[in-house]
Amino acid sequence: MSVHEYFAPQPTSTAALPDPAPLLRSLTQGVLEALAGVREVDQLARWFSEDAYRNLVSRANLSARARSARGVVPTRPTFEIRSIRVSEPLDGVIEAVAVVAGPGRTRAVAIRLEGLDRRWRATSLAVL
Repeated sequence: MSVHEYFAPQPTSTAALPDPAPLLRSLTQGVLEALAGVREVDQLARWFSEDAYRNLVSRANLSARARSARGVVPTRPTFEIRSIRVSEPLDGVIEAVAVVAGPGRTRAVAIRLEGLDRRWRATSLAVL
C-alpha cells in the first residue's frame, strides 16, 4: 500500500457502520432547512463528501438569491417525511429516497451514502 492510499479515505463495510436510517432522516431535514434559508449549510458539511457539499452550497445560494429577488423572508419549512426507501447496491453503499410531504407539494430527496473511515458520508444528493 502506498502512502497516498494509506492516508486516503478508507472504504468501510456496512456491517461495521451504524444504522443509516437516523442519518437519512436528519440529512433530509437539514438539507430542506438549508435550502429554505433557516439552517447554515456549514452545519451539514461533516456528513457530505466535498463534491456533494459544493453542490449543496451552490443550490442553497441559488435558493437564497431567488428568495431575495422575490423579497421573501426565510421561514422554517413545514413538512413530514412520509417514507424512506433504502437499497444497498454494494457493501458499504446505501442509496435511499425520502418522500417528503409539504403544505403545497410532495418531493423526493435522493441520497447516496458511502461508508468511509468508519462512518457514513453523503456522496450524492438530489432534491426532486
